[in-house]
Amino acid sequence: MLSNQRLKDRVALVTGGARGVGEALAHKLADEGAKVVVGDLDAEPLEAVVASIKKGGGEATALAGDVTKDDYGDRAVACMLDSYGGLDILINNAGYIWNSSIHKTEDEQWQAMLDVHVTAPFRILRAAAPFIRNSARAEEIEGTGYNRKVVNISSISGLYGAATQIGYSAGKAALVGVTRTLAKEWGRYRVNVNAVAFGFIETRLTRAWETKSVEQIDVGGRSLSVGFTREARENIKENIPLGRAGTPEEAAGAVFLFCTRESDYISGEILVAGGGLLSL
Repeated sequence: MLSNQRLKDRVALVTGGARGVGEALAHKLADEGAKVVVGDLDAEPLEAVVASIKKGGGEATALAGDVTKDDYGDRAVACMLDSYGGLDILINNAGYIWNSSIHKTEDEQWQAMLDVHVTAPFRILRAAAPFIRNSARAEEIEGTGYNRKVVNISSISGLYGAATQIGYSAGKAALVGVTRTLAKEWGRYRVNVNAVAFGFIETRLTRAWETKSVEQIDVGGRSLSVGFTREARENIKENIPLGRAGTPEEAAGAVFLFCTRESDYISGEILVAGGGLLSL
């Protein structure tokens, strides 16, 4: 059901949009009137999200592919412009965890975390730069300018560190640097650049193991362990002042705040959406 359309006719990109927070966010943006390019590595759930948005009366286009590929940024920008003729909201949400202690972390694992969490967003933003600069200059002359939005998804692990997450934490911390640097570079083009650092959110990466078997996800042909034992999950939840994990919809709501006109004078900020939790 469509809402009051606060983002009517805005064109948005959500990477990692087929599951979890990305899926909730794609629906939220579409409900608010945005035309959404939904990106994801897995085509089947991606198409299902796009179909669901369209069934609800929204507009969406699927962009299947791996954000870590060299050409993904150019493809994403081209998809937005070819599909909807504009580029207003960029949300770098795609990512995953590949955890281990530093003495067990090999170069491939380290690089994979940097590639998906900071290099991929960098390439998307770099690819968007010509359109953003040229559009801002033209809009200033015409007197039709408005604020565009970039929201990068970080983590409390990137702000405070987390044991066994050396690569993930480094990538998410680097994304904070990208956010604050681009806020300074793109302010002249009326672009707000912010980040949301998630705490403990209910997704497939944080679910409990139902048996003694470790939960697995497949990423690019790799089978990676995710999730927690029920005991570990309960220990984390005990340290959350709100007493529970966040839902994907709540996490998406935090990102949405930075997509609205109400955030037009906020840039270079890192919002923690963690229910008060500051470390894992």
